Formats: sequence, C-alpha cells, structure tokens
Amino acid sequence: MKNYVQRGDVVTATAPAGGVSSGDGVLISSLFGVAATTVDAGSEVELATTGVFDLPKASGAVTFGAPLYWDAAAEKVTAVASTTAGDNTLIGVAIAAAGVNASTVRVRLNGSFGVA
Repeated sequence: MKNYVQRGDVVTATAPAGGVSSGDGVLISSLFGVAATTVDAGSEVELATTGVFDLPKASGAVTFGAPLYWDAAAEKVTAVASTTAGDNTLIGVAIAAAGVNASTVRVRLNGSFGVA
C-alpha cells in the first residue's frame, strides 16, 4: 500500500507540561503510551502504544485479565473506570495479579485511544 506509514507500535508526540521521564505513562488527549526517553516539555518523545510494561499502580488489588485504566490526576494505573474526578482512560489489561500494597502492575497496553 502506497499510503502505509508505520505499524504504530511507537509514535512520536510532543511531551506535555513538566516533561516526561523514560518509562513514564503519558496520556496526551486520548492517546496513551510509555515514554522511551526523558525529555523536557515541548520536546518530541517516542511513546510505545503496545507491549507489556510495569507501571505505577493506585491502591487496590488487581486480578489477572482485569481491564486497567490510567488515572491522569494521580498518574497511576487503576482498575477503576471512573472516579468523582471524572472518567479514567482504558489502557489495557493486567497480565499478572497485583496485591493491594503492590506499587506496580504489569500491563499489556491495548493500543486503543480511550475506547471503553
């Protein structure tokens, strides 16, 4: 196909206010990815939109296969679809259980754009 550009597993975006660090979860509009490098705000950053990553987790247990959401305010993964602060963005599924006190959860990113 002459109009094919790339697979889309990694995309280039402009880092948001505050910049990003390598391995950070980043939500820009409805696109979620994991930063490949550390950059300042306004700089270009490569975001992995698919794959498996250990990401910071909000409190609460997570079971294998549970849908996982990004809480942009807390900058953590949660199994809760919405809070009083608003809706969280679906980012993937847990591929390992995580206990209540675990600080991270293993996530398979779904490559979606905020689709529940």
